[in-house]
Parts: sequence; C-alpha cells; structure tokens
Amino acid sequence: MEKILGNDNARSLNSKLPKCEENVLAQQRMHVRTKPAAAAAANGTGGSSGMEVDAAVVPSVMASGVTGSVSVALHPLVILNISDHWIRMRSQEGRPMQVIGALIGKQEGRNIEVMNSFELLSHTVEEKIIIDKEYYYTKEEQFKQVFKELEFLGWYTTGGPPDPSDIHVHKQVCEIIESPLFLKLNPMTKHTDLPVSVFESVIDIINGEATMLFAELTYTLATEEAERIGVDHVARMTATGSGENSTVAEHLIAQHSAIKMLHSRVKLILEYVKASEAGEVPFNHEILREAYALCHCLPVLSTDKFKTDFYDQCNDVGLMAYLGTITKTCNTMNQFVNKFNVLYDRQGIGRRMRGLFF
Repeated sequence: MEKILGNDNARSLNSKLPKCEENVLAQQRMHVRTKPAAAAAANGTGGSSGMEVDAAVVPSVMASGVTGSVSVALHPLVILNISDHWIRMRSQEGRPMQVIGALIGKQEGRNIEVMNSFELLSHTVEEKIIIDKEYYYTKEEQFKQVFKELEFLGWYTTGGPPDPSDIHVHKQVCEIIESPLFLKLNPMTKHTDLPVSVFESVIDIINGEATMLFAELTYTLATEEAERIGVDHVARMTATGSGENSTVAEHLIAQHSAIKMLHSRVKLILEYVKASEAGEVPFNHEILREAYALCHCLPVLSTDKFKTDFYDQCNDVGLMAYLGTITKTCNTMNQFVNKFNVLYDRQGIGRRMRGLFF
C-alpha cells in the first residue's frame, strides 16, 4: 500500500476516480462467502457471525494508519433518532432492517458538531442501495425553513463494520456534498460501550488505482440541557425495565395513593365517633383523645386572615370573569354597529337614487 493522500487531495481525486473501481468492488464481493443469514448480517440485522469475509476484503474498505482530519462532536439526539428509526422499521417489517438517514449540524473549520438527523428513502437495485435524492432535497428544504443555521454533514446507517455496500452509498452522498461524514450504529451489539462509529472518506492508491476507503474518527458527546433531561428520563425508564410510566406519573400515583389512604382513615374515625355517640360501640376515651388531638393538629380555616384572603381571591376571579364578559359584549356591540352602518348606508343610497328620477 502506498502513501495515503491527505483530505484536500482526496477531494480533488474524488471526481477523478476511474470507472473501473466498480469492477474492483464487484471482484471484492466475490470473496464474500455468505451463510443463510448473510444478507441480514450485512445489513446489521443478523448475528455477529452471519457473514464470513476473507482477510483481503478488510483493507479494501478501511484505511489503516490514518488519523482523522476533523474533530466531531456528536449530540445524543442523533443517536436517539437513529435508534427510533431502526425500532420503527423493525416493528413495521417484523424483522430487523437496515435504515439510512442524513446528518445535519454545524461546521466551523475543522470542528464539526452533529446536532440532528432525518430519515432518507432508498430502494435496492441489483443488490445495491440507491438513495432517493429528490426526497432528500425536499426534506433539506423543509429543515432549512426551521433550522436555517444547520447544514448537511453526511449520512448514517445501521449494521456491523463498514463494507463495500457502504462505499457505494457513500459515493452517492459525495455527489451532494464534499467529504461527508459517515456514522454507523450497531443496534445488535451487547457491549457496554456506545455502539457508534464515525468515519470519513480518504483516497488510497492501491495497485496504482485510486480507491475510496473509510478512516475512523474519534468523537465526543456534546449535550444541551434539554438533551440531558431527555437522556436521563430514558435511562431511568430503561433501568426500571418499563416505559409505561414516567417519573412524574409515578410521583402523582404515589400522591393519589397517599390521599386515598388518608381519606379512608379519616372516614373510619368519623364512623367510630358517630357510632360511639349513638351508643352502638362503647366509649374508648384514649381513642377519642387521639381523635381530638388530631383535629386540633389541622389548620384552623375560620380566621379573619383566611376570610380576607379568600374573599380577595373570589373578587379577583369574579373580576376576571366580568372583564371577559365585558370584552365579549363590546365585540358584539361593535359588530352590531358595523352592520347597522352598512344597512343605513344602503338605505340612504337607495333614497338618493330614487330622488334622481323624480
């Protein structure tokens, strides 16, 4: 393998790639020996041992000894969007599916911040994934109306390590933007580390031919306040193993249970006092003293301050209701005056017109 070109040279050579490169990729695919679950494993939908790849294929898509040319900051919202996209497709199709989408964010020099993402439509032609570019341009225009400061940075997909099919899709994205990012999420892994990898494309000279390869980039997580709250909420639901109730709902349910229990206990004390007064049960002075002490622990609501505050609040509520009624009455009166003026003007014009003929 000869010396790997820099990122600037890669951009210039990207448009000069020989057409025979597709034949090279086709020959590389001939070295792939698939099992019955090979298609699912290639799309990141099967197990980790669903495809056997010759050692010669690995250096054909991954560049070795290349350091990243940009610094990437990844927001958790992007990971949540990709996970949601993959889960929805799996639920709709009944089996794991490979999903494809676009990455948007900001870029300042060599610093790239991936802030959001959206889905892309694609179809398969002769076992090759083709991106629907018309759909992309429509979605980009819609996002520009809302997020004017965000720009298209690259694309994402799901599955295992990068393969020649990813190179084929990446070349299509290169027709839209120069040097796009490539993010791949493996939803089937069981490792504790974050199953996300970010790549950039480089041009490597192999056997005298320019070949597009992937170079892995290091990234950091950048979060905002809203994202931290959302991620914490998802982590809490995942830890409990149930996503039916949120933390707020659980708190309200606990309060409702406590109030319901308090009501039942107070009702029991009231029934005991009534039964004791009616002579149905014997007097228990200890219980009556505790009930009397409990009543004195409650706040007294018959004070002058409570009455003053209560009446002030009632007056404020009544005043707001009266203001609303007055506003509605004024609007009705205004409409009546406008209609009356229109009718009066029509009658006056009719009388003047009749006066012209007599």
